[in-house]
Amino acid sequence: MSRLLVFAPDGIGDVAAGDDLAAMLHEALAADPDGPLRDGDVVVVTSKVVSKAEGRTVAAEDRDPVVAAETVRTVARRGTVRIVENRQGLVQAAAGVDASNVAPGTALLLPADPDASARRLRERLQQLSGVRLGVVVSDTSGRAWRRGQTDLAIGAAGVLPVLDYGGRTDPWGNELVVTQMAVADEVAAAGDLVKAKLGRRPVAVVRGLAALVVDEAPGARSLTRTGPGDLFARGTREAVLHAALGALAAPGRYEELVALEGEELTDAVVALTDDASVATFLSDLLDAARHTEPPAPPQA
Repeated sequence: MSRLLVFAPDGIGDVAAGDDLAAMLHEALAADPDGPLRDGDVVVVTSKVVSKAEGRTVAAEDRDPVVAAETVRTVARRGTVRIVENRQGLVQAAAGVDASNVAPGTALLLPADPDASARRLRERLQQLSGVRLGVVVSDTSGRAWRRGQTDLAIGAAGVLPVLDYGGRTDPWGNELVVTQMAVADEVAAAGDLVKAKLGRRPVAVVRGLAALVVDEAPGARSLTRTGPGDLFARGTREAVLHAALGALAAPGRYEELVALEGEELTDAVVALTDDASVATFLSDLLDAARHTEPPAPPQA
């Protein structure tokens, strides 16, 4: 039988830029009834305290330009809601810039390099504890086909991010072909169950996964799927707009025009062609994309 212990200590105060975050976490974990840290533990640290310690706080009034600066590509946009790929390769609302659980009048960017942050935390925690650890930096994110949010790994060090079962056989003798378990994400979600959003517990320990703790492993960036491997790179409206601009030899206008809505968007795209029949086709196409709605779920 496999068993896991997941716990989150109290006693970690506010984190400020320049704080020795690892020392703060180590002290709180050592004082917990289930502490101190043991060999093979995986430490899950919420990205917010990492960002605070790294000085990633900005003024709230600067949030919109910061979101724009952190955006690499707009995936979907509806009104003020922006789902984008950010500099860390993550697809998130508002590029991961967040104004929750921070001081009034401020917002927080994600760590500039979450994998590097995880490596630094791991090195310092191992130095303080004298044991071999894995570290996961977690952040909350929505999922394209599911309601609600869950925590996932945006940074990892000393822990395997994926377990590949390809080539193995199941109990019935069937070969597993494409079965890769995103264990770093599962560890992040497990940690969030005990940290809780309002509990002021920014760190959790998952104990019982020592087999996943290794000295050399890819970071959490390896879990992101962007580029040619991303089959869902844009929303319906955005995919139509991107294709239309490509056909009009104006792909560089995408980020500018994707911010427009309704007739304003249609007029801007149609203005790029002098061919009346092409203009009519594009107008109809964009109108259809704008009014596309998913089917209602079947009644039970």
